[in-house]
Amino acid sequence: MQSSFSELEYAAKKRRTRRDRFLAEIEAVTPWGEVVSAIEAFYPKGKGPGRPPIGLQRMLRMYVAQQCFGLSDEGIEDAIYDSQAIRRFVGIDLSRETAPDATTLLKFRRLLEEHELTRKVFETINAHLAAKGLLMREGTIVDATLIAAPPSTKNQDKQRDPEMHQVKKGNEWHFGMKAHIGVDVESGLVHTVVGTAANVSDVTQAHALLHGEESVVFADAGYQGVDKREENSQTAVDWHVAMKRGVRKALPKTRQGKGLEAMEQAKASTRAKVEHPFHVLKNLLVHRKTRYRGLAKNIAHLMTLFGLVNLMRAHKLLSGAQAQGAS
Repeated sequence: MQSSFSELEYAAKKRRTRRDRFLAEIEAVTPWGEVVSAIEAFYPKGKGPGRPPIGLQRMLRMYVAQQCFGLSDEGIEDAIYDSQAIRRFVGIDLSRETAPDATTLLKFRRLLEEHELTRKVFETINAHLAAKGLLMREGTIVDATLIAAPPSTKNQDKQRDPEMHQVKKGNEWHFGMKAHIGVDVESGLVHTVVGTAANVSDVTQAHALLHGEESVVFADAGYQGVDKREENSQTAVDWHVAMKRGVRKALPKTRQGKGLEAMEQAKASTRAKVEHPFHVLKNLLVHRKTRYRGLAKNIAHLMTLFGLVNLMRAHKLLSGAQAQGAS
C-alpha cells in the first residue's frame, strides 16, 4: 500500500520525540499476537448486515495508547488526529479512513470489563515474560499504594463513590482505593494485583499477593504480624518484615544493634524494587486518581496499567541484557 505524504514526511524527520521512543518501546515488547488471541473469542465477529466491526488489533492499540498517556475516550480520539506518532502506533492513515470514535472505544472498554479481559491481558503478558526468563518466582515483595478518588458530590447520585473509603495516613485523610501488588524479587515485575477500598489494611491482603511458588517474602512495617495470621499459617515462606520505625530507632549502639540495623538496611534495599512499579504507574502513566466509579472498573483498569508497567520494565531488562551480550 502506498504511503501518504504525511507518513513520508514523518518518517524523514531527523529528531525522535519522547513520545516516539515511548511508543516504539511498547511496540517492540508487546506480544500483540498472544494478547489478541486471548480476547478475540469475546470480540464481535460482525456477521449479518450492517457495518463490520473495527479490527480487534486496531481497537486494542487505541486502548493501549489511551492508557500510555492517561487520556479520556475523547482525548485519545483527538490525539489520533493531532499526533502522527499515535496514528502510526494505532495504524490509522487519515488519507484513507477516520479514527475510531470515543463511543466505539467506550464499548470496547466495557467489553474488556464485562468479561474480565484486562486480567487475562495482564496474565498473558506475564506468561510471555516468564517464557523469556524474566519472572523467577523464587521471592516476592508485597506492598500497597493509595490511589485517590474524586471526593466531589456533584454527580447524578449526589454522593461520593460508595465503594471508595477514606483512611488516615500520617496526619492526613485520603479518600479512594488501594492497589496491592506482589512483585518478583529478581526482576521487579508485578505478578499479582489486588484492588480494595482505601481503608482495607495492607496485612489482610498479603496472602492474596503470593503466587505460591516463592520461598521468601519481603514487606514493610505495615505487615507486622503477617506470619501469625490464620490465612498464612499454612504458607511455607520465610517472611522478612521491616521493623517499626520506633523500634529501629531505639536499637542499641552495640555490636548486636549494629548487626540488626545492617539487616534492616539489606531488607530495605530489596524492598526498594517495589517502588519502581508505583513510580511508573503514577508518574509515567499519570495514574494518580481513579478514572471510573466503582471498584470493579478501576481494578480492571489497574490490570491493564500494570501490564504496561511490566512491559516497560521488561524492555529495560532485555535492552540491558542485549547491551551486556554485545560488550
